[in-house]
Amino acid sequence: MADPDAQVIARLRDLLGERGVREQPDDYLPDIVLKPESTEQVSAVLELCNAAGQALVPLGGKTGLASGHFQTNGEIGLSLERMNAIEEIDSDNRTMTVQSGCILQVAAEAAAERELLLPMDWGARGSATVGGGVSTNAGGNMVIRYGMARDSVLGLEVVLADGTVVTSLNKMLKNNTGYDLKQWFIGAEGTLGVVTRVVLRLRPLPTSQNTALLAVQDFPRVAELLRFLDARSGGSLSAFEVMWPDFYEYITREGYVHPRPLPHGYGHYVLVETQGSEPVHDAERFEAVLGEAMEQGLVEDAVLSRSQAERNELWEIRDDVLDFFNLGPFIPFDVSVTIERMEAFIADIRAQMAQYDGAICVVFGHLGDNNLHLNLGNRDAQKFDYEAMQTLLYETVEKYAGSISAEHGIGLSKREQLPRSRSAEELQLMMRLKRMLDPHNILNPNKIFSAEQIAAA
Repeated sequence: MADPDAQVIARLRDLLGERGVREQPDDYLPDIVLKPESTEQVSAVLELCNAAGQALVPLGGKTGLASGHFQTNGEIGLSLERMNAIEEIDSDNRTMTVQSGCILQVAAEAAAERELLLPMDWGARGSATVGGGVSTNAGGNMVIRYGMARDSVLGLEVVLADGTVVTSLNKMLKNNTGYDLKQWFIGAEGTLGVVTRVVLRLRPLPTSQNTALLAVQDFPRVAELLRFLDARSGGSLSAFEVMWPDFYEYITREGYVHPRPLPHGYGHYVLVETQGSEPVHDAERFEAVLGEAMEQGLVEDAVLSRSQAERNELWEIRDDVLDFFNLGPFIPFDVSVTIERMEAFIADIRAQMAQYDGAICVVFGHLGDNNLHLNLGNRDAQKFDYEAMQTLLYETVEKYAGSISAEHGIGLSKREQLPRSRSAEELQLMMRLKRMLDPHNILNPNKIFSAEQIAAA
């Protein structure tokens, strides 16, 4: 692995000062990390590195799951953790302008203090940064109602590879003036430019929240239940999380930390949540709609939360995904498949996994946004075959015309699988865009595309 040029590092130290450069050897993350404190410093860093051909890896909260923040050939890290200010909350226009290094939970809590909602929300909210979430177009628990990260972005400030600062901090919902340049950088994983500031769209803060865990007999009823609740909830459905029995029964097993709100033995367990603005009416409507669903045979049993503590207990069941590592080594896959193909897709995966003694196959997902999570592995570590699991899963995703990445991006770990979900013409256009904006390939090289692919495009 190539070492960064000593003269370049010396010049960067002069530019940023001792606080702005950190050295700490690491097997995966860059050994040298730059910490600018302003857009002007980011611009100067990129101009210097571009001229010297020194590659960089933009770093957010380092919570990504596609190895997008790993070094591959002596890159320097570029962390915006010191650029973490909330610059403005505009209650009239319902927008928030933040620096890229702002922690997501900090931003969300600041919005809530103004009775506004930032609907970007995922498990790593306490350490993930806004800039990282935007750069990976992160998903999360409320996508079914509010969309992915890009749906909450109105404007961006971005620094290009040569140091050019493109400031487009738009605050208007309607601004139809030519190309929507921000979309080039949202979800680009830091390969086209470095996001330094973001204008986020806020929503009214819900004053009511109703949550229930439902038992459903089979997948056709799960799909019908989603359509039913979406139609009957008046646009207030904000979560529809589905757990297959292998997930629910393991997480609520005897002697483990979670109480068992519904008995084992059902085909699926669905965590649903609505948000509204009239607590009494919303609660009554929620119960009435669930009652109708039971009368129609869509729901077999239900548990409704009556307090925030009870709501937390239900969500803790769904969020306790790390405990599956106690079963044995596995890969946590993140894919998308259209709903009408989902049941056949999962049956196909299970049939293929059945050939392995000790196979782990755990399924759960957001479903309403087509997103499935599958943990595939083996209880016997000596029988765990990483490459075989990847091939099995991604070949099946391609067979069912799905996406190899629903919400975690491509990074390094899914790079070779990308042609399964995107056409040759799409990939060529992406690489041409990369070469145009970053001709020396200094921004997060080897992520999404290899350096060799970019050079040949």
